[in-house]
Amino acid sequence: LDDLFQSLAQLENLCKQLYETTDTTTRLQAEKALVEFTNSPDCLSKCQLLLERGSSSYSQLLAATCLTKLVSRTNNPLPLEQRIDIRNYVLNYLATRPKLATFVTQALIQLYARITKLGWFDCQKDDYVFRNAITDVTRFLQDSVEYCIIGVTILSQLTNEINQADTTHPLTKHRKIASSFRDSSLFDIFTLSCNLLKQASGKNLNLNDESQHGLLMQLLKLTHNCLNFDFIGTSTDESSDDLCTVQIPTSWRSAFLDSSTLQLFFDLYHSIPPTFSPLVLSCLVQIASVRRSLFNNAERAKFLSHLVDGVKRILENPQSLSDPNNYHEFCRLLARLKSNYQLGELVKVENYPEVIRLIANFTVTSLQHWEFAPNSVHYLLSLWQRLAASVPYVKATEPHMLETYTPEVTKAYITSRLESVHIILRSRDGMEDPLEDTGLVQQQLDQLSTIGRCEYEKTCALLVQLFDQSAQSYQELLQSASASPMDIAVQEGRLTWLVYIIGAVIGGRVSFASTDEQDAMDGELVCRVLQLMNLTDSRLAQAGNEKLELAMLSFFEQFRKIYIGDQVQKSSKLYRRLSEVLGLNDETMVLSVFIGKIITNLKYWGRCEPITSKTLQLLNDLSIGYSSVRKLVKLSAVQFMLNNHTSEHFSFLGINNQSNLTDMRCRTTFYTALGRLLMVDLGEDEDQYEQFMLPLTAAFEAVAQMFSTNSFNEQEAKRTLVGLVRDLRGIAFAFNAKTSFMMLFEWIYPSYMPILQRAIELWYHDPACTTPVLKLMAELVHNRSQRLQFDVSSPNGILLFRETSKMITMYGNRILTLGEVPKDQVYALKLKGISICFSMLKAALSGSYVNFGVFRLYGDDALDNALQTFIKLLLSIPHSDLLDYPKLSQSYYSLLEVLTQDHMNFIASLEPHVIMYILSSISEGLTALDTMVCTGCCSCLDHIVTYLFKQLSRSTKKRTAPLNQESDRFLHIMQQHPEMIQQTEKASTLINSSVWNLISLSRPLLGLILLNEKYFSDLRSSIVNSQPPEKQQAMHLCFENLMEGIERNLLTKNRDRFTQNLSAFRREVNDSMKNSTYGVNSNDMMS
Repeated sequence: LDDLFQSLAQLENLCKQLYETTDTTTRLQAEKALVEFTNSPDCLSKCQLLLERGSSSYSQLLAATCLTKLVSRTNNPLPLEQRIDIRNYVLNYLATRPKLATFVTQALIQLYARITKLGWFDCQKDDYVFRNAITDVTRFLQDSVEYCIIGVTILSQLTNEINQADTTHPLTKHRKIASSFRDSSLFDIFTLSCNLLKQASGKNLNLNDESQHGLLMQLLKLTHNCLNFDFIGTSTDESSDDLCTVQIPTSWRSAFLDSSTLQLFFDLYHSIPPTFSPLVLSCLVQIASVRRSLFNNAERAKFLSHLVDGVKRILENPQSLSDPNNYHEFCRLLARLKSNYQLGELVKVENYPEVIRLIANFTVTSLQHWEFAPNSVHYLLSLWQRLAASVPYVKATEPHMLETYTPEVTKAYITSRLESVHIILRSRDGMEDPLEDTGLVQQQLDQLSTIGRCEYEKTCALLVQLFDQSAQSYQELLQSASASPMDIAVQEGRLTWLVYIIGAVIGGRVSFASTDEQDAMDGELVCRVLQLMNLTDSRLAQAGNEKLELAMLSFFEQFRKIYIGDQVQKSSKLYRRLSEVLGLNDETMVLSVFIGKIITNLKYWGRCEPITSKTLQLLNDLSIGYSSVRKLVKLSAVQFMLNNHTSEHFSFLGINNQSNLTDMRCRTTFYTALGRLLMVDLGEDEDQYEQFMLPLTAAFEAVAQMFSTNSFNEQEAKRTLVGLVRDLRGIAFAFNAKTSFMMLFEWIYPSYMPILQRAIELWYHDPACTTPVLKLMAELVHNRSQRLQFDVSSPNGILLFRETSKMITMYGNRILTLGEVPKDQVYALKLKGISICFSMLKAALSGSYVNFGVFRLYGDDALDNALQTFIKLLLSIPHSDLLDYPKLSQSYYSLLEVLTQDHMNFIASLEPHVIMYILSSISEGLTALDTMVCTGCCSCLDHIVTYLFKQLSRSTKKRTAPLNQESDRFLHIMQQHPEMIQQTEKASTLINSSVWNLISLSRPLLGLILLNEKYFSDLRSSIVNSQPPEKQQAMHLCFENLMEGIERNLLTKNRDRFTQNLSAFRREVNDSMKNSTYGVNSNDMMS
């Protein structure tokens, strides 16, 4: 006993060290010892003793978190009785020890919530023992305020816990629990919460009482958790605010038809301190977003009327909105008014004219105070964007008055941004410049593009007036000898905003709704920006402004999208205005302005990565259009680029100015565009091609020269090679026609292939070098647009595959020698390269330019080496990583699809543990969220099952030809491990139930059923028996219909019939279970 007390005291001391000590070594030792304790066999009993002793809050926290881990583990779970005991003990402990530290109470409640969630479907004597949460907390709610807080927190934490999927348990199990909880308990918890809030607000809260504050806070959190519940399993991303509809179940209608629910929250907002108001508004945001179909038209109009009245009351008493959190939530509430209701419904609300006036004033004031809560502006702009976009479609006779208020909002946005410039430049405390955050600026401009197009004449007049003022001041300052740099910077800042905004409003042009007058106005704006560009470009040799240049590029991008390309009307009034003012008579002349700007930027801004990459993106976009690319090629500036693409003219192509190798990415974009431009007139002219490739040939020769000596400057060799392969990948991507691609292929093979192989051999551990080389190889083997078509007498297809195999084998064998890689670097150092190898192998295997049968026939081991390396690489990756990294999972599953389709004999020849690994990866992939992965897994499974079924059918027939050795082994393995196919069958019945998935799933499912009829029969019985007695007959009939007319073969006709039956089966099951709240929810039955 003494030993026990001593070990408990020791544990308490370790906890104290872990949480209190400032000495890192002591803390790490304590952490290590406690990790050992959590994994020890007597952990459970000691946790209980630690809680019993209760002598230290830290040891109580340790006990609670250890118990949570124990009840959460999937392997070797705790028995049911033990979990019931822990649940009861925790409730008792909370009820009998009121003075626990807050973090201990929190940890114990978390433990209760976890036990309840994971045991939701556990039965004891036909009773679901973990489903009586409301009964469990009743005794807390009937006690003092302190206990009441604990009771409410338990329900709040439970709702939150059940709503959150965790990675250790399958998503399907989570949805099953969440749906059952939604149907059986959630509405009762929501009603209880609203009733307690009504009681609290009716009692005239004593706002000086801390405990009353705490209770109110927890009640609001509970209500918010109920309304924020993922009712139908659609919101996988917590952070996204785009899902503006709350899918309240039909059974909750009564609560929302009753106007007192809505009124309760608006009353609370006005009666409680501003610190609580954000939570009240969050609840209102969710209530305002209730799905439209919950109401009929009359009910919706009434509900909207109450909602708008509440918003009006807040706008008339805006004192609390000075708190940034309140302000933010209120902006979200305003945005929901339009995302969930139509303008035609809003204008019919009784107080609409007054409310739209108040909202407009509120928006204008908010925009003028741009430094206050800048992140909330997004919601206000999204409201006005949606209102402005609805104007052409509104059919109601009541006036919407947006023609009055929208120009005010546009004006407020534009003038406030311009006024912010000098305040920011003159501020001493380093205020943040909104222009630094280009993502936020772009988002706001996208919204403004729609808002500004409403009453466009007013927007244009304002922009012309402001632009002319700033441009004139700017010109005068540049000509004046005594101008201060600050004044110049202010005007440049104002012009930057104006150029951005002009680009945005031009980008907002909608072809069907724009008139000649509006196009002429666009012309006025474009002329001004181009004149400003001529002025700033003439000064680049002395000075330039990076932000203004980025704004110009944003403007050019919008201008290109709307007015350049195959779909644009050339008679547009815009071109007439450009012709009058700048002498630009047609699209070719405008394109020459674009190219001039691109070359200027690449010349002067080669060391500025943001400008270089955006400039090259613009060049790339111009090179895609069919007609524009043909006009571009005729320009002398473009011919200059095609003949002089060297670092002498374009500094970003140099190898000494980059700080690191990854900055060379933009070179690929540059050469993709050049490749497209070159192809226009290339035809079969090999001399022109050789001429174009001269700089790249020189670079390859330089690297070859370096590699041939024993000592060379490694840094220089890396830079030259990485730049070169990035350039080549751009060209290879652009050359998607057979003639041009064959020129490239014959240029690179066999002369320069050994250099790429040598680079992989030398620098396999440096992803900055290997990734570009591997990506180039993956591009070269990709049969894009059937460009890899070799002549009948050419062995080049096989030779290309040999090189691919050699590279995969060399990289694979070397990367596996790296040993343990830290978790945070594993993707960059290892998995990314492996993923590209998978993509490369998939492209080569599915390119249809190699007959893979000849390799074995002629004793060539290239195919075998590549496939064996794939298996080695695959086995070095844990299952979890395959699904955790999206690019890796897509490349792996698409490669597996090709292998199971065309190389099943290879799969069949693998060792049992490898086959098990592949099958379980398919099984896990079937429940992945990524539809491509899911569909790919269905396809793999179909190929494997079809192969198995065919081999089995052959083995039962009396044939002279015996099965080959691989097939025989594969059948033997599958017969020894039937659980593997059963697990896959189970997984495939749990697949997310979209229509596409259903079609993909029906293919392998029929084969699985035919291979494993006994297991299917057992599964069918267990599903039928789990239904309530009155539903069992209907469910039995559903299964009968599923297999009706299905024969024991996998012919296309039979498969198609099964797909139709499965679709009908899903419909019938959903219909039969619509009204059932028993056991499994209908959506999850078929999902």
